[in-house]
Amino acid sequence: MSTTSLATRLPVPDHADRLRAALLAAGFTADGLLDLLGATAYAALARSETVPALRATRGDGVLDLLVRLFLLQRPVPYGRAGAALPLDEALADGWVIRDGDDVRATVDVRPYGGPDGEDWYIVSDLGCAVGGAGGAGGRGEGVVLGVGGASTTLAGLTVRTPVASALDVGTGSGLQALHATRHATRVTATDLNPRALEFTRLTLALSGAPEAELRAGSLFEPVGSETYDLIVSNPPFVISPGARLTYRDGGMGGDDLCRTLVQQAGERLNDGGHAQFLANWQHVEGEDWKDRVRSWVPRGCDAWIIQREVQDVTQYAELWLRDAGDHRADPEEYGARYEAWLDEFEARRTTAVGFGWITLRKTGAAEPSLVIEEWPHPVEQPLGETVLAHFARQDYLRERDDAALLADHFALAPEVTQEQVGLPGAEDPEHVILRQSRGMRRATKVDTVGAGFAGVCDGTLSAGRILDAIAQLMGEDPVVLRDRTPRAIRLLVEEGFLEPVRPGAGG
Repeated sequence: MSTTSLATRLPVPDHADRLRAALLAAGFTADGLLDLLGATAYAALARSETVPALRATRGDGVLDLLVRLFLLQRPVPYGRAGAALPLDEALADGWVIRDGDDVRATVDVRPYGGPDGEDWYIVSDLGCAVGGAGGAGGRGEGVVLGVGGASTTLAGLTVRTPVASALDVGTGSGLQALHATRHATRVTATDLNPRALEFTRLTLALSGAPEAELRAGSLFEPVGSETYDLIVSNPPFVISPGARLTYRDGGMGGDDLCRTLVQQAGERLNDGGHAQFLANWQHVEGEDWKDRVRSWVPRGCDAWIIQREVQDVTQYAELWLRDAGDHRADPEEYGARYEAWLDEFEARRTTAVGFGWITLRKTGAAEPSLVIEEWPHPVEQPLGETVLAHFARQDYLRERDDAALLADHFALAPEVTQEQVGLPGAEDPEHVILRQSRGMRRATKVDTVGAGFAGVCDGTLSAGRILDAIAQLMGEDPVVLRDRTPRAIRLLVEEGFLEPVRPGAGG
């Protein structure tokens, strides 16, 4: 694929601080864009639809000019550009070029709001700042994308405790590295594509963030045997018949790239460290997908793997053919490429492809916690605290047998509500559902004992004493109830409906 559409000379960050100051002064921020464009055009821009934004920026204001220049790829008059930019430095450093009486941007610059209200900027190839991969096809195998749904998902999942070192594998335009600079003393970013490292440098500089150590190479090759407290990666996880776009295809067959990334992460994590990835995995005839991804988990690591979506092979092929712009090719060429995808899946006996989240935590435990589940339902981002709480609960459960569990005290999590389901007018519900309104937003069906147990858990009484009281009310044998209930309690704790607490008065 030709690379002529990619900028051959990227900007340098020599005067990034002056450009940043000008952008901020003009209100070229995430909040400023929303105010200027309005919610409808702003949302359309995130879908790579630029017409509403063009209509909203017909004015003569400085912010209108910057949006047209850096996000919509439109030339702006040279005479007016100086009112919005430190023009001499922007020209000298290569952020813009002179084109007759106009000025054109050489890169996309997208305002991005940080988690604590920071005004950041993500720098990417022209046409790739909004909507993720929209329009990336035909721009060359080294294309560097801006912010997409996958990258923001990973940023929201990531554990944000302060750490000494963080590694962003396959950094792209640098979003994960940028987030990591907030809570990691040392940040290292790697990418197979050397252009991506230059874009990361620009993103960090224009965002006013500390510099990161940038290294070129595939997966963990650039860092050797170095270890980190946090590893993150939104890798080129697409399972395709051949590597055509570096941002998408990692050059390995099937889901080997994701498997290799996960398997090799364990030996590069410090004790207590986390590794968090987005990934695709094959659903193969005669094989449980859970067994497949379970085999990826490295020794000495707990894992929480969540399958968020499954697509059959035709849906999957069509998604990525559109992503690369192949649907706009000659019909025969498109058909041939579609056939190649299906041939690849047939050869690998792949019936579907799963997409999801993988989190590892280095514990060295003799019996690691491996939770592998399917959860396609809406969640509440950010989930970093939810991830931490999940592993804390695994530690708690791993240390307690049933007797210890019944001696402990629990409280119903504050975001949990109860729903009763049954026929109208019936005296008793058919079943009771506990539902979370935060985090993973889980729902679980419980029986009468489970509902009664959860309802009175306020940290005052031990689990065993609550069960004894329930047994007395229901006329059941308390010994039998104590024997059969711990499994249900474990599940409620594991999924975050109940929280262990210190004993309260009267315990």
